[in-house]
Amino acid sequence: MRCEEDGAVTPTSDGVRDTVLPLAGYAVGVTAARRAEELGSLLQRRGADVMHAPALRIVSLADDTALKAATEACLEHPLDYTVASTGIGFRGWLEAADGWNLSTPLIRQLQGSRLFSRGPKATGAMRAAGLADSWSPASESSADLLVRLLEEPLTGKRVAVQQHGEPMPEFAAALRAANAEVIELPVYRWALPTETQPLRRMVDAIIGGTVDAVTFTSAPAVGTLLGVAEQAGCDDELVRALRGNVLAACVGPICAEPLRSIGVECAVPERYRLGALVRVLTDSLPIKRDLIVHTGQYEFRIRGTAAIVDGSIVPLPRREIGLLRALAAQPGRVLTREELLRVAWPAGSPSNEHAVETTIGRLRTALGPAGRSVQTVVKRGYRLAA
Repeated sequence: MRCEEDGAVTPTSDGVRDTVLPLAGYAVGVTAARRAEELGSLLQRRGADVMHAPALRIVSLADDTALKAATEACLEHPLDYTVASTGIGFRGWLEAADGWNLSTPLIRQLQGSRLFSRGPKATGAMRAAGLADSWSPASESSADLLVRLLEEPLTGKRVAVQQHGEPMPEFAAALRAANAEVIELPVYRWALPTETQPLRRMVDAIIGGTVDAVTFTSAPAVGTLLGVAEQAGCDDELVRALRGNVLAACVGPICAEPLRSIGVECAVPERYRLGALVRVLTDSLPIKRDLIVHTGQYEFRIRGTAAIVDGSIVPLPRREIGLLRALAAQPGRVLTREELLRVAWPAGSPSNEHAVETTIGRLRTALGPAGRSVQTVVKRGYRLAA
């Protein structure tokens, strides 16, 4: 059992060793379209409750006349440089060329050019096609790739640029300013999902705090989520939530830039991979979300939908976890029933305080012996013994 990676190992009442998964008790939003299932599976294996809401869909341009015309332009004269931005895009280009019976002359043209790739996946796609890449930035940044390319003698040279999801006007303009002939290849592009209701529900979940984190794998996905919130008139609330208790985790700095530009701090892994994204989320969420309180006998670690009491996880409904978090935020202080009503029922509060008493009772039952730490102070309210 690899407790360093997969969770804390704790003894159960019958002496059997059990594992508390590191993301147990957290709800995590996934906005990815491509590889969403893979990312969701990685999160669920670590205990997270996953909410899916694809922010984008990839529109294939394999049959598009613009891509075919750009490919034919690549074949008119020798290419001097070729830029591959993404692995899926480069492979899609070759597959489309094969459908037009142009793959053999295209590969021949590419073999005669210097090949630059934005990252390992694009490099892997080139090598899988039998092509030898010349250079790739360690940062996997288009900006660093452009800087390196501009060091080349580009005057009069022909440069093919495979785009990655959306046009790259600044990239192409910089090459043209260096007197290069640029052929832009729109292999695929991003578009809004056909159904935006899941995204609207994701926005509500972020604002309402029913998700603890939301993951992004592309900058356009960030823009789409912000756009959906703006259309609903709640973009300010969304940004406040992302600046507050809901953690934004982005696969890389380019993906994170739209959020950082509006003051949202992001968790970003050093390696821009899904596995690394999940690891940085696993490391960051407890720091961002966990509330840790020691009573006389127990340690409470309170997170999204659960309390970990002395290493054992106790799943709790939303009302119960809301009351426990409120009490734990001010340990030892007596909170009145009115205060607890406002915390656990922020909208549509019940007309009497009996709901608080009932929910406190359920909370104590769920916590077992540790429930004695939730104390009643007669005629005043409740407190968590500190």
